[in-house]
Amino acid sequence: MTGRPVRVGVIGAGNISDEYLTTLTAAPGVEVIGVADLDEERAAAQAAKYSVPFSGSTAGLLALPELELVVNLTIPAVHAQVALAAIAAGKHVWGEKPLTLDRASARTVLDAAAAAGVRVGNAPDTVLGRGIQHSQQLIAEGRIGTPQTVLTLMQGPGPDAWHPRPDFLFARGAGPLFDIGPYYLTTLALLFGPIDTVQAMGHRAFDVRTVPYGERAGNRIPVEVWTHVSVLTRFRSGVVGTSIYSFDSPVRRQLFEVTGSGGTLTVPVSGFDGPSVLVPAGQPRPESVELVPSGADRARGIGVVEMAEAIRAGRDPRASGALAFHVLDALLAIEESIDAGGPIAVASDFDPVDALHPQWGAGAPPL
Repeated sequence: MTGRPVRVGVIGAGNISDEYLTTLTAAPGVEVIGVADLDEERAAAQAAKYSVPFSGSTAGLLALPELELVVNLTIPAVHAQVALAAIAAGKHVWGEKPLTLDRASARTVLDAAAAAGVRVGNAPDTVLGRGIQHSQQLIAEGRIGTPQTVLTLMQGPGPDAWHPRPDFLFARGAGPLFDIGPYYLTTLALLFGPIDTVQAMGHRAFDVRTVPYGERAGNRIPVEVWTHVSVLTRFRSGVVGTSIYSFDSPVRRQLFEVTGSGGTLTVPVSGFDGPSVLVPAGQPRPESVELVPSGADRARGIGVVEMAEAIRAGRDPRASGALAFHVLDALLAIEESIDAGGPIAVASDFDPVDALHPQWGAGAPPL
């Protein structure tokens, strides 16, 4: 990236801010100038930890004239409120997932940004990691022929077993579908294009969860969401998908497996890096081949770095607001399908997302 760094402020000094601040304070393309939080002492502690000059309230951060890009790490219930405040102050916005909790507020955010001449980007940025980008390139090269079906699986015991404040993860706008689903659905959309229809079923193992151990052991958490969701997905490209998102299993599993006319590819979705595993078709005893991506390691916050490049280049980020809106549209359609007991169309669209250069992050530009 050339030119002066994009000046960034972080709103929300909770657990996830450490991962963002570690990446952003080391990235040459951005300069973190402030941290804000409702708990200003927590904001001050994070600012001091990462040698960031400003800490304080959201209003105080947004009033900084040099601020260009806001990183919104607040809870899902206030994503729209914080994004709209940043846009009203003339700032670009990168948000944590999901974009908002409903289509109307998400559309309001995107329309406000367009009217203000600022851009919106959104997590998850794992899709820009070497692992998923490598898989995208392999599929585009035809290594498994024409993609036909995809199987994804995420199951485990749920965040109440490890998260220090898990209550919000069982409230509206979270659960396995909204908390974990965006990682898978964003990857699915990146690889296969817009979703056409979804059909889903939901299950809730408990109406109240009890924290099993730790400092909050015994605390009771009301459950407002489906904690197990099964989904059938049809993409406009013709690919058909089967997915499970669950907080109800003591067995932990993660899988993202694409089958095409010429083989099957396992896509790494548990982080930013990791190999793709290829099993070719048409052999008596096919053997798997591990394909390791090249390039520099990437971590949470790279979406903000890529967005900073996009701002300087005058284009939308790859993890764009339009892509995030489509994923939100699909998430809501899944919930609606559970309630309706039948398929729901996903009406939104987004432009195809080009792959990054394999060496991006090590000095190479985006493709």
